[in-house]
Amino acid sequence: MKKYDKVAERSASKSYMRMVDKSYLGSSDEVSKLLERVEVTFIKHFSNSNRSKGMNILRPKRKRETHRITFSMGFLFGCTVALIVALILIVRARKILDKQGRVIYMETMFPLYSLFGFIVLHIIMYAANVYFWRRYRVNYSFIFGFKEGTELGYREVLLLGFSLSVLALASVLANLDMEMDPITADYKPITKLLPLGLVLLVIVIMLCPFNILYRSSRHFLLVTLPDFFLADQLTSQVQALRSLEFYICYYGWGDYKHRQSNCKSSDVFNTFSFIIAGVPYVWRLLQCLRRLYDERDPHQGYNGVKYLATILAVCARTAYTLNERVTWKIIAWTTSIIATILSTYWDIVEDWGLLQRKSKNRWLRDKLLVPHRSVYFVAIILNVFLRLAWIQTDEDHRFLTT
Repeated sequence: MKKYDKVAERSASKSYMRMVDKSYLGSSDEVSKLLERVEVTFIKHFSNSNRSKGMNILRPKRKRETHRITFSMGFLFGCTVALIVALILIVRARKILDKQGRVIYMETMFPLYSLFGFIVLHIIMYAANVYFWRRYRVNYSFIFGFKEGTELGYREVLLLGFSLSVLALASVLANLDMEMDPITADYKPITKLLPLGLVLLVIVIMLCPFNILYRSSRHFLLVTLPDFFLADQLTSQVQALRSLEFYICYYGWGDYKHRQSNCKSSDVFNTFSFIIAGVPYVWRLLQCLRRLYDERDPHQGYNGVKYLATILAVCARTAYTLNERVTWKIIAWTTSIIATILSTYWDIVEDWGLLQRKSKNRWLRDKLLVPHRSVYFVAIILNVFLRLAWIQTDEDHRFLTT
């Protein structure tokens, strides 16, 4: 329908879909009965009355997830928990936080390893989405354009996430051990290369041309991922992009040899801080403007205003971290509050379609994918909480750009 509206320069999709939803076709079980009749006819005439053979053709079975995947995922999850506990115990036992030089160490190492933390958290959230999409029969493979049978299940996604977390945590422990070991104390510049080596390993795996480690999914991520979905994901990974910028500065300019970072004193680094902070939101803003022009839908313009407010907020906050004047602080807080209000409203009312007073599910919407209404209210509260938490990231942002 969107393609039709674009070519015909009309806006008939909304009224058409509204009519379909209210029609007899949209509310009856006639379609299900027709599907059953088609299946019976196909099985009788095209598979010699062999139902299992016919149904395998009409409805290909999902790829079965092996016990090996489940075992590996659980094993790596256990390793992740064990490494986190070991890291906490080592820090407490050796009193690393009380030693001289801890501030410089954290100002350099935390931004480097936080990149993997952001990526792993994103992977875990995506795995949760895949789980609920499958449970409530959302055809996400069709929506995103996956080739049938190549989409990853939530166990496989978690396997990748926990694999990366194990590598990152093992690298952190190795770095700490070499920092504290007198034998390797003279090789501290080399120990600083561990995060860079891990990043290069991830890049090599992503670009690996061989048919291993889910090549079809890697190809989809790098080549055919829909731009609307990619832009949305990048807006959630601005801090990870900042970490990549820090990698380039820290290793590209040789700061790792001196165990300190002079990135913040560089005008080039500060300029790119603004660019990286705004690029994902500018991308989404341009997408909204394109759809506004193509579809003549004013809602896309309103959505663009939301992203414009977010661009102003992140730029103001970036400016405040570089120039901590009261004026910039007021501007940063004001723009952040406005962007938070607009984003929260758009998430709940426009994207989710909730808070409808006249809905048969009061304050929700008529059609609920999840049967438990409490889930939607929890999601609303959680969304508001996370949006408010986003305002409080000034200190974290300053820490990551040091």
